[in-house]
Amino acid sequence: MFARRIDQLSSSLVRDILAATKRPGMVSFAGGLPAEEALYRPDRLDAGLLADAWQYGETEGEPALRAEVARLGNVLGIACTPAQVLIVNGSQQGIDLVSKLMIDEGTPVLTEAPAYLAALQSFKLFSARFCPVSVGPEGADLAGFERTLPDVRMAYLTPTFQNPSGYCYSDAERDAVAAALDRHEVLLFEDDPYRALAYDGDAPQPIAGRLKSARWVYQGSFSKTLAPGLRLGFLIVHPDLVAPLTRLKQAADLHSNRVSQTLIADLLARGELERHVASVLPLYRERRDAMAAALQRNLGDRAHWQLPAGGLFFWLRLAQPCDTMALMRRALDAGIAVMPGEPFFPSGADASFLRLNFSHANVAQIDEGIARLAALLAADNAAA
Repeated sequence: MFARRIDQLSSSLVRDILAATKRPGMVSFAGGLPAEEALYRPDRLDAGLLADAWQYGETEGEPALRAEVARLGNVLGIACTPAQVLIVNGSQQGIDLVSKLMIDEGTPVLTEAPAYLAALQSFKLFSARFCPVSVGPEGADLAGFERTLPDVRMAYLTPTFQNPSGYCYSDAERDAVAAALDRHEVLLFEDDPYRALAYDGDAPQPIAGRLKSARWVYQGSFSKTLAPGLRLGFLIVHPDLVAPLTRLKQAADLHSNRVSQTLIADLLARGELERHVASVLPLYRERRDAMAAALQRNLGDRAHWQLPAGGLFFWLRLAQPCDTMALMRRALDAGIAVMPGEPFFPSGADASFLRLNFSHANVAQIDEGIARLAALLAADNAAA
């Protein structure tokens, strides 16, 4: 009674776990949630500013916001005009639209391994054939890119504070990937929601701005920097892709929330976004460092990790083999939510990893949660 593609539709493990984190006393390291203290909450809403935001609007987005996003894109080295900007309902709608545009049943898509879980969910729904290339603390597999690109239609990458590994591609790696994409004329879908959350210096400029001939889509989001509840992100796209992506959005929702768009356009025009991000970076840096210290105290001999230079996650490789899906279930019973690494691998499980979010829990909760996790792993080792 349903379309055949529904057989490919899997539930989001992150969303499933988040439902369990509402229990009293639960410490959650599972989702990529910004800190409650870091959410942007305006003191008041300007009725005059919003006077024209209550009627239907343009599919592509509010002109003022598109102009501000194009300005940001040019600052990042992506030569673009407002006509190349499409405002979307968070990163997930951008992923959905690009999936619809590029993926037929069996379409080969290059992804990182590990890769962003919700992107894999969307690509799987449209029956993509995954062509994974490894990335992690040791770097990006440039030889793997060269081997894989001739056979794919699209490359989906999150090169800046990658989710889940936290890795940030170097300038040299970005140049090499861009050159390979140009040689093989493969479309780049660059997902970049964490760029502003940099704790040890700015990240290199995006890969999209380094391309000479390959087509590209560059995606950003306001969820991690302002508030997820605003549900707004943006695509900056190669000129050839503007018309088809606009038509796909017309078919999906007509246009994104005009109230949110108007608010964000005003914040960008006044420089408020940059000031807000600057004000929350010390909080996130403190929590990152607190988790690093707690991991060293409790798991220094049982896991390996690197200090993330940005983003919201630690990526742990456990020293001993562990069924991390089973560990996740036991952890929930013990009052701690963690993300197993297995679902982040597009073409097969790897049970050695955990992704831990450090932004949402406070320092005391981080200390308690890591201690609980260490106790569970110690019990597993003793049982073995």
